[in-house]
Amino acid sequence: MEQQSCFLPEGSFLETPQNTASISSEAGLREAIATGRRLEARVSVCDGAHNLHVALPCMRGLIPRAEGALGISEGTTRDIALISRVNKPVCFSVLRIEHDDEGKPCAILSRRIQQEQCRAAYISRLRAGDVIPARVTHLAPFGCFVDIGCGVPSLIPIDAISVSRISHPADRFRVGDEIRVMVKGFENGRVLLTHKELLGTWAENAACFTAGETVAGIVRSVEEYGIFIELAPNLAGLADLRPDVHAGQHASVFIKSIVPERMKVKLAIVDVFDECCAPPPLHYFFTGDHMDEWVYTPPQSKKKIATQFAVKTV
Repeated sequence: MEQQSCFLPEGSFLETPQNTASISSEAGLREAIATGRRLEARVSVCDGAHNLHVALPCMRGLIPRAEGALGISEGTTRDIALISRVNKPVCFSVLRIEHDDEGKPCAILSRRIQQEQCRAAYISRLRAGDVIPARVTHLAPFGCFVDIGCGVPSLIPIDAISVSRISHPADRFRVGDEIRVMVKGFENGRVLLTHKELLGTWAENAACFTAGETVAGIVRSVEEYGIFIELAPNLAGLADLRPDVHAGQHASVFIKSIVPERMKVKLAIVDVFDECCAPPPLHYFFTGDHMDEWVYTPPQSKKKIATQFAVKTV
């Protein structure tokens, strides 16, 4: 994991003094050519040929389409991966500085080279169970897309985001969030991710609450036998049915009992109401950088819910 700091998600170096100095002068760009240093700047335009125009303080910057991302030339990455970078930071290597017919300089850049280096020196060394930083780039009904380094994308399926079921990843994340993710495995060169294992076991979450308290919650589903209310991303309780309650509402609930043997939290609804607000900050119970096994269920429970991470490389 010693290579991790060199291959953080895009935007991590944008405002650093070294990056600012390097992109602000021709001398800084030429030094980056010699050293191969990763630089970052914001894309201003994606033209009709899908070349990315990068906002450099000292001259024009251009990332040709074929240099815009891994897989573009091979057809395994679609052009939407380039179009979607407009007004967002990208990382790149400086290939050369050219001059146009008027003698004006233009820096020719490559994002693809940085992504290749990231795959070779960092991603290829990951193991199932490793915990890595990521940045949320896009939310879809089926999952959360993240940048796991140098703009290399990966997906957290919606059912791997948390134990408590959500209707959409927007219930948990916002684009731009810096989060922690766990490598679950690998498939055809892709990194498979999970997230829920970092949010604590049933016992860890239940220990944050006490019977007799009235606490905040979010209605996640209304079933024939009761209403599931999320107390924390990895902990939900069940309340009796009540009319005019629907998923997504906020609630105040009284905790009637906590039963570890059955992994049950019995609740009574005090009030429910509609409110639009950003998801609360996530609390990661696991702060290490690798996990071999995660057991969600408490020792008193007769059943076992666990995730085992097989040792395997890309």
